[in-house]
Amino acid sequence: MAGPLSGKIALVTGATSGIGFEASVKLAAMGATLVLVARDRARGEAAVAAVKKRTSSDAVSLMFCDFASLSQVRALAAGVMSSHPKLHILVNNAGSASPKREVTEDGIERTFAVNHLAPFLLTNLLLDLLKRSAPAKVINVASIEHRHGTLPFDNLQFEKGGYRITRAYARSKLANVLFTTELARRLAGTGVTANCLHPGAVATNIWSHAPGYVRFVLPVAKLFMLSAEKGADTIVYLAANPEVEGLTGGYYERNRKVTPSPLARDHAIPKRLWDRSAALVGLPP
Repeated sequence: MAGPLSGKIALVTGATSGIGFEASVKLAAMGATLVLVARDRARGEAAVAAVKKRTSSDAVSLMFCDFASLSQVRALAAGVMSSHPKLHILVNNAGSASPKREVTEDGIERTFAVNHLAPFLLTNLLLDLLKRSAPAKVINVASIEHRHGTLPFDNLQFEKGGYRITRAYARSKLANVLFTTELARRLAGTGVTANCLHPGAVATNIWSHAPGYVRFVLPVAKLFMLSAEKGADTIVYLAANPEVEGLTGGYYERNRKVTPSPLARDHAIPKRLWDRSAALVGLPP
């Protein structure tokens, strides 16, 4: 399929619904060879069929991963490397928010595990492939909620208490921004860029576990939210627009680079978070 992304291979996590699915449609329509990552087989196969139908592209395949499992993230990375000689665009979009503190099979607080540690591990495992494919891009879906995030390293996973779904989500999104900053620094000169974004307030399934006071006003609030199709625009902008070619380490809202929160601009925290994250997933610092 001819287009501006012809010859490019793109992998999108959290691709069965919402902005991940709509971004997949747009990337496939631009000619990318697309790999969708899903947790559920039926939903994954339905998403692949829908992308193919909407774009008339047959270059769409499916892989599986539950991002709450570090072993499944490792298996996904191994599968990508064995089946694809190149990877030009990695979109870390999969995310969740747990209404109460839960730990994964790896003993890690679930929201932090899915939203931060999973993309941290996946990206690190795919770095050699991305470098061999340069120019290549890592795109992390963060959130404006990172501005409310805190990062106390002595209570990183709320193991000492204080868990709230909104706090956990904001912390994980702050981690996305900090990860992007440190990743961009480490990738300098490799031809691989790393940027992150807030997709906008989008009416997606992420709101299904919102606190009661939020759910109460949600029907009205959704009237003013973006569609998932519109929310995918900044992902596609970072993936394909010539304006951002070669730019790295940025946080974007509505296709514009903007200044993230003061905590996200702290020079010491990104490396400290990287080292702690590497220890949690079993990677060298």
